[in-house]
Amino acid sequence: MPRTDFIADFLTMIRNAGKARKDAVTIPASNMTLRIAELLKEEGFVKEVKPFNEGNKRFVRVHLKFLKDGRPAIQGLTRMSTPGRRRYLGWEDVPRVQSGLGVALVSTSKGVITDREARQSRVGGELICKVW
Repeated sequence: MPRTDFIADFLTMIRNAGKARKDAVTIPASNMTLRIAELLKEEGFVKEVKPFNEGNKRFVRVHLKFLKDGRPAIQGLTRMSTPGRRRYLGWEDVPRVQSGLGVALVSTSKGVITDREARQSRVGGELICKVW
């Protein structure tokens, strides 16, 4: 079966690795998935992001972060826009996730940014996912 939604595959691999209590997960990388991983690191949901090449293929190794009680830092991860149904929002409609405790990632003309940056810059775009 051909893979058509690399972002959903990327998010699913991170979600499954967290549930399985894996320290790190290696995922095929694209510019979009690499930027999403970097934003997750900036927001404190993952420990480290290491992009690397193996031959002519690109990968990213994401080191997951866990709370003191052993639960993964990423409690929820939801893909909002899919290839079959794109969700575009204006800057005033970008949702707040878990009253600001989570983050929504938005693909804009300025690149992939968080919901807070989108509201601050007053730019809308495609709602990629919600993380909390």
